[in-house]
Amino acid sequence: MWIIELRLLPTPQRLAARPAHRARLTELHRAGIVRMAGPLGDDSGAVIVVDAPDRAAVDSLIAADPYFATSGVETTQVREWRPFLH
Repeated sequence: MWIIELRLLPTPQRLAARPAHRARLTELHRAGIVRMAGPLGDDSGAVIVVDAPDRAAVDSLIAADPYFATSGVETTQVREWRPFLH
């Protein structure tokens, strides 16, 4: 499993791209790839937890979603996570 951490700014471009991004995450959730996703309480960032076999698969997921290249969205970290409870 992997954790994608984002820093978010309230740019008009990011806010306009957010509905399509959330729709894509919803599709990936239905497919069992995205396990959890959502903004931090103060909307300064977000966390996405994905079930992917390796970093290359995570990078492909990020590259396929234009939201990650939108002004106001910065991927700050991508880390492998090994939960023992879920």
